[in-house]
Amino acid sequence: MAEIIQERIEDRLPELEQLERIGLFSHAEIKAIIKKASDLEYRIQRRALCKEDFINYVQYEINLLELIQRRRIRIGYSFKKDEIEDSIVHRVQGVFRRASAKWKDDVQLWLSYVVFCKKWATKAQLSKVFSAMLAIHSNKPALWIMAAKWEMEDRLSSESARQLFLRALRFHPQCPKLYQEYFRMELMHAEKLRKEKQEFEKAKMDVENLDYPEEILTGELARIIYKNSVNIIKSAEFHVSLLSIAQLFDFAKDLQREIYDDLQALHTDDPLTWDYVARRELEIQSQLGEEQPATKQARAVEVGRKEERCCAVYEEAVKALPTEAMWKCYINFCLERFAKKTSSQSLRGKRLERTMTAFRKAHELRLLPEFLYKQWIELLLHHDFLKEALQVAVAGIELFRDSVMMWQMKLQALIKSKSPDIARLFEDAFVSLKPQVCLPLWISWAEWSEGANSQEDTEAIYKKAILAITGADSVTLKEKYLDWAYRSGGYKKARTVFKSLQESRPFSVDFFRKIIQFEKEQESCKMANLREYYERALREFGSGDSDLWMDYIKEELNHPLGRPENCGQIYWRAMKMLQGESAEEFVTKHAMHQAGHL
Repeated sequence: MAEIIQERIEDRLPELEQLERIGLFSHAEIKAIIKKASDLEYRIQRRALCKEDFINYVQYEINLLELIQRRRIRIGYSFKKDEIEDSIVHRVQGVFRRASAKWKDDVQLWLSYVVFCKKWATKAQLSKVFSAMLAIHSNKPALWIMAAKWEMEDRLSSESARQLFLRALRFHPQCPKLYQEYFRMELMHAEKLRKEKQEFEKAKMDVENLDYPEEILTGELARIIYKNSVNIIKSAEFHVSLLSIAQLFDFAKDLQREIYDDLQALHTDDPLTWDYVARRELEIQSQLGEEQPATKQARAVEVGRKEERCCAVYEEAVKALPTEAMWKCYINFCLERFAKKTSSQSLRGKRLERTMTAFRKAHELRLLPEFLYKQWIELLLHHDFLKEALQVAVAGIELFRDSVMMWQMKLQALIKSKSPDIARLFEDAFVSLKPQVCLPLWISWAEWSEGANSQEDTEAIYKKAILAITGADSVTLKEKYLDWAYRSGGYKKARTVFKSLQESRPFSVDFFRKIIQFEKEQESCKMANLREYYERALREFGSGDSDLWMDYIKEELNHPLGRPENCGQIYWRAMKMLQGESAEEFVTKHAMHQAGHL
């Protein structure tokens, strides 16, 4: 092995001598490079190979290349590149080849190889890398697309890109993304050739001898891809994606019309088709004879007309296709348009009325999903339609009896309308729902009670909730209870609540951090209390939370009544309790703290 490494170091000497001779590196720097290179060579020549060693080798060589580049710019010397940079690039490629042969399945390694070749190697070399990668990872469509895009955009070889896409489709005949990118590539190629031809014609050059096939210029190849793909992938979403790509190219108007007509003919029973057709009305410009609206008011009127045309299509759609999915598309469109900012009150009023009407019709047909009931109630509450909001919430609960969200919306409506029946409704909700899903309702009830009832009533709610909610969900509730106690009754109340809950597991670290913070905010902050809280917290979380141990040590050091002599004992207890990475983190943080960096 030593002979091989010595030989590889000797192979470096010509380039290193050139670097020193032309003044890019000093003699001491050359010696440092040889020393580092020897170490890296030993690592990649061992019997038991490690991927990280190859990565470190490559990274060192790339850093060296970049340093050479910067120093060339600084001294203004651009010669001898074939003897210096080309030699390093060739060596790095050899290392990449070894690594990719050893760890064939590592896609990230292959991609690093590709990135390196894009920056430092020739196009022919990168083409070979792509071929080798695709021979092993032919099951990954994204890699085929990457290679084809490179052939098209960097090598300017549409034929190579086309061949790659055709090979990829043999491996992945059902992959929508491949068809989309192949379709886009053919349209881009056609547009590029059309522009070239126009430039030649402008320059009055003879284009008859140049190769501009009519089937490519008119987008006929793209049309063939479209026809074949929609026969294989029968999906409205895929159809719309191809239409969206075609619309990026102005010369493909006929193809756009054909795709649009096929979409309406083949996917009439898909809500996405109707949604696309309706939204298209927004993009249709005013007729050629009409003047474009100049004032804000005229523009608002024009937008209003377009939206009415969209809604007319949606109305036709929900009659032809009366499904929940179709109504969802219609209502989402109405909500999107209502969310658009406008200075026209008339347009805003029409949008609101249109949205409410769509909600009501879908509700009457029982085709409104649960989350849209929530949005409807929120919209009604926002505009102070309290009576209707309550009616909708009641109807929603009848349909979705087990939904916590619907009960919450009804409670929001009752709270906003200042109903006297709120407490009773909370009780009804807890009867109807399973205890394990009631946490949001308990929190809502406690928050409402805090503003509406006495402290005793609110505390009674928290106590009931603690008994009703068990397991991980109770952690949030305990934190809320402690926060409320401190807000309403100060530190004394918070300490009482903490004492009452301290054996009621499970807890969170934040629960203990809150009571520690409350103690530290007091004028007479007692170290004995802080020790008690830290000890309780460490009993629960001492095996995994290094920050808790560090904070305890800092408290003993910084508090006026702290005992710095206890810090050594706390440190050794931490080392016994902490496990794995937490122990390493603690050692690092403790060392940095002692050095004054933390």
